[in-house]
Amino acid sequence: MHIIEAIVLGLVQGLTEFLPISSSAHLRIVGEFLPSAADPGATFTAISQIGTEVAVLVYFWSKIVRIIGRWAQSLVGKVPRNDPDARMGWLVIVASIPIGVLGFTLQDYIRDVFRNLWLVAIVLIIFGVILGVADRFARRTREMSDVTYPHGIMIGTAQALALVPGVSRSGATTTAARALGYKRTTAAEFSFLMAIPAVFGSGLYELKHGLETNDLGPYGWSGTVVATIAAFLVGWAVVAYLMRYLERGTFMPFVIYRIILGAVIMVLLGTGVLSAY
Repeated sequence: MHIIEAIVLGLVQGLTEFLPISSSAHLRIVGEFLPSAADPGATFTAISQIGTEVAVLVYFWSKIVRIIGRWAQSLVGKVPRNDPDARMGWLVIVASIPIGVLGFTLQDYIRDVFRNLWLVAIVLIIFGVILGVADRFARRTREMSDVTYPHGIMIGTAQALALVPGVSRSGATTTAARALGYKRTTAAEFSFLMAIPAVFGSGLYELKHGLETNDLGPYGWSGTVVATIAAFLVGWAVVAYLMRYLERGTFMPFVIYRIILGAVIMVLLGTGVLSAY
C-alpha cells in the first residue's frame, strides 16, 4: 500500500512541479487524504523533486550543455564574459544564492512551521492573486537576452519564498519575471533554468539527511525512489505541455485554481476534516 501511495505522490509531484500551483503544497495536502493520512515530509518532497528536475535537464539538454560549456570557457578567457550563454550561467548562479542561503538557515522552519496547512492555504490564495495581477497588467516585451543581474537577484529572491509550501517556486519566479515585463515563455524558461541548482541542491541535501538519519517519512527509501521515478516521467510531459501552452495561454486558470484550492483547504481545516499539522 505504501508503494501505491508513493506512486500517487510521485505523479502529483510531476504534475504540479512546473505549474504555478505549488507541488510541495499538493504533496502536503494529498498525503492527508491517502490511507496513511500522513505528511510525506520535507525530505520525501525534496528528493522526489529531483525526478522533475531530471525532466528539465532532458527537455532543455542542448541549451543547458551549451550554457555550461560557454560559462566554463568564460572562466579561462576562451569566450567573453558577456557571451549570452556564459552570461546566462552567471545569472542562474546569482539567482540561486537567496534560496541556497535561506534554505540552509531555515531548516527547522521548513520541516515544521512552514508545513502548517493554514499557512499553505493563505499563501496559495495571496500569491495566486499576485500572479494574476502581474500576468494581467505587466508588459510583455522582454526576452531572455534582456535579463539583467539585478533582475536575476529579484527573481531569485522570489524563488526563495517557495520554501513555504503553497507559494510555488515556479509561481513566485514567473510572477516576479512577469512583473518585470518578461514574456510568459521567457519567464517560464528562466524559472526552469534557475530551478536546476536550487532543486538539485535541496534534493541532495535532503538525501544526505535521509542517509544520516534514515528518516524519509512514512514511505521509506523504496517509496521515495519510486515516487522520484514517477515524478520524472510525468514531469517531462508537463514541461513540454506548459511551454507550448504559454505561447498563447495565460496564467489565469492557475490563479483561479489556487484561490479555489486555498479556500477549500480553509473550509476543511475550519470544519475539522483536516488538521493544520
